[in-house]
Amino acid sequence: MKSRITTRTLIETAVFAAVMCVLAPLSVPVGAVPVSLATFALYLAGGLQKPLHAVASVCIYVLLGIVGIPVFAGFMGGVERLLAPAGGFIVGYIPCVFIISFILCKKRVHYMYPVAMICGTVVLYACGLLWFMISMKQTFISALTITVVPFLLTDAAKTAAASVVCCTVYGRIAGMRDGVNR
Repeated sequence: MKSRITTRTLIETAVFAAVMCVLAPLSVPVGAVPVSLATFALYLAGGLQKPLHAVASVCIYVLLGIVGIPVFAGFMGGVERLLAPAGGFIVGYIPCVFIISFILCKKRVHYMYPVAMICGTVVLYACGLLWFMISMKQTFISALTITVVPFLLTDAAKTAAASVVCCTVYGRIAGMRDGVNR
């Protein structure tokens, strides 16, 4: 089966890349890894797009940051951000958004949104934690307490908010496609 890239797909991909570029720089420094709205934007992209389209959105965002546009947390950009201790999280955005979208493509019911987002976040944490351990020569427990534990509550709140937004928006989009006004 041949896949077609439609104008709508291109626009959705660009819009989600733009949403990442707007939300991700907004951050609060918390040690080596800042709290940012990047994960919230990831959850939206994964929750509302097909897997490959979501990955494309995030790849565009990451590439824009790599070339120096200040779209990463704290309005930073450049390839050196990937090499920094928190760089594993930026790379981890890609499998995170794919997992979220892939799970939701299989079963899109309201309770699956937070489940998918939690699964994606676990992979994101693993990528970030591993890179932090390597780059900072930290033990697993030390890295875990620095890069994961402080973010559990804020990521839980972002998961809850994004689940509500995605469930509502996707329901309206599906209704429009089916010709139902909601």
